[in-house]
Amino acid sequence: MFQVLNTRRSRGLLAALVASLALVACGSNVRLDQPPVEDRSGTAAGGAGAGGQGSGVDQRGVTGVQVPSNGGDQPASMQRVVYFDYDSFEIKPEFAALLEANARYLNANRAVRVQLEGHTDERGGREYNLALGQKRAEAVRRAMSLLGVQDGQMEAVSFGEEKPAVVGFDESAWSKNRRVEITYR
Repeated sequence: MFQVLNTRRSRGLLAALVASLALVACGSNVRLDQPPVEDRSGTAAGGAGAGGQGSGVDQRGVTGVQVPSNGGDQPASMQRVVYFDYDSFEIKPEFAALLEANARYLNANRAVRVQLEGHTDERGGREYNLALGQKRAEAVRRAMSLLGVQDGQMEAVSFGEEKPAVVGFDESAWSKNRRVEITYR
């Protein structure tokens, strides 16, 4: 009798251990608590700049980016999508000019508002993707704030995986879905 109980207990412990390992294996090592944005302006506007993890948002002027001077709803000649690597919310250096152009436009048009819409690909759980989309939107908001855009002009929201730009099940589609869209209001 004791051996039967001991075997049942062992099976229960083994099942609990297997379930725990499965949950741990599904986790991610991406920290969602602080966007890696570095203030390189030399001013005390941010405060997150001591880390060594930079977003690549450089305060030294970028040339060749056209910023419309009219106060239209959504500037047509400006790029408004920032793409991210898998499982990341770090802004890549190639998007510095895009962010600077949008920041210059917003700084020149203080009445204009934007919604920063964070998106993910379909991999990962719903809650995780909503959190990652929010962190992506917050990283863009923080970078634009360091470029002088007023916090009241920006709203960061997450759609997670709910609004894919491209439907597909390969890296080509997923890479287009990992984004923040800057939508003028």
